[in-house]
Amino acid sequence: MRRATVIGGGPAGMLAAAALAPFCDRVTLVERDVLPHGPHPRKGLPQARHGHVLWSGGAKAIERLVPGVTERWPAAGAVRVPLTSGMVAYTPHGWFRRRQGPTPHHLIACGRDLLDWHVRDLVLRDHRIRLLEGTEAVGLTGAARRITGVRTRSPGGSSQGVRADLVVDAGGRGSRALHWLASLGITGIRERSVDSALAYASRVFRAPDHADGFPVVNVQAAHGTAPGQAAALIPIEDGRRLVSLSGTRGGEPTSRAQDFVPFTVRLRHPLVGRLIERAAALTEVSTSRSTANGRRYFEQARQWPEGLVVLGDAVATHNPVYGQGMSVAALAACLLRDDVRRAGVFGTRLGRRVQRAVARPADAAWASATALDVFYPGASEQAPTPTDRMIRRLSGRLARTAAASSYVANALTQVTTMEAGTTRLLWPDMLLALACGPLRRPLAGPPLTAAESRLLEPVGPARAD
Repeated sequence: MRRATVIGGGPAGMLAAAALAPFCDRVTLVERDVLPHGPHPRKGLPQARHGHVLWSGGAKAIERLVPGVTERWPAAGAVRVPLTSGMVAYTPHGWFRRRQGPTPHHLIACGRDLLDWHVRDLVLRDHRIRLLEGTEAVGLTGAARRITGVRTRSPGGSSQGVRADLVVDAGGRGSRALHWLASLGITGIRERSVDSALAYASRVFRAPDHADGFPVVNVQAAHGTAPGQAAALIPIEDGRRLVSLSGTRGGEPTSRAQDFVPFTVRLRHPLVGRLIERAAALTEVSTSRSTANGRRYFEQARQWPEGLVVLGDAVATHNPVYGQGMSVAALAACLLRDDVRRAGVFGTRLGRRVQRAVARPADAAWASATALDVFYPGASEQAPTPTDRMIRRLSGRLARTAAASSYVANALTQVTTMEAGTTRLLWPDMLLALACGPLRRPLAGPPLTAAESRLLEPVGPARAD
């Protein structure tokens, strides 16, 4: 029998299992938590209460692995937001113009529990995939040259080994891959962390009447100022609005309900605050500080064992304010599937090839996530590198030009949604546009339609929480 074992039952693990199932007799998913049956909160995912979006590039990658899921999400209430017509974004360089008319670029907006459940439900219907819930992966079996399985511990404390021809660590931020590799004598794997100490505070509100189709609203932090503060309003299922606030050290939002709206009003623009100041709050304020960018450069290891792949947040974690994690995991799972399909078997150097492949989408997301974060005081022990400074200058020039050019904005949207790689920004047409710079004046205010603007008009006394 050909066996694979996947560590982690989150989206990265589920998608890795789906990628491997066509080539295996058995795929075993090892998950520490007991997963809910339905779109309900998961114990090991407290960040699910905060804003999550799935870019269209990631959604298409998931559909390739789990056919039918992109139809199930909207049927369950998820909102498909066209880009850029369905978003009002205040960037550090001005208001983004909204492109009208049909566009292939979009994002999926809904609660994280709903996203995860429909992926999980479809993946686990495959008879080749077995889920070991409430079971912790405590180590690898094998040696430095070849991994042969995973050591697990059950809730009762008993240990057992799960044999595998291929082990995929999709254990997320808490992955112990570095420690396990060190125990086999594989050390020296480079790490980097960029932590702006961003804090999140989120709350769900009832949408006002006649607000169907209201865009996502994103008021971003300004470049070059600390603390960086931002807010996003995202439509989710059941006619609700999820509002997530964020602030770096010295400007963090609090968990107090009475501070929530005032925080939004004090931002660079009070649009989010004006939209929620009269809305009924449906939840208390949830907070989180698990937002650091982290990168583990497994693909650069001088020695790598056969039979092991690490992907998802175990390779790179990104500041969630950029919404890239799920899309990066989906693209990595597609690369895993494609390499296994080409190889035909779990053959020589498969792990090394896949590890280098999954580094590409991880690095693209890392570059955009740290372009601003690395410049906040105390974000990194290492001073910004020349590459960091070059990326920041290029990002600033790109954002200023995109704010005034629909053509440049469309190309930037292709990259943001992960429909295209970052090399799209280096095509001759883009280099010419960047050399010319903005050709129109920035917008004086948010690009709202007349119907959207009416939702900002006072309609009576404020509603109590």
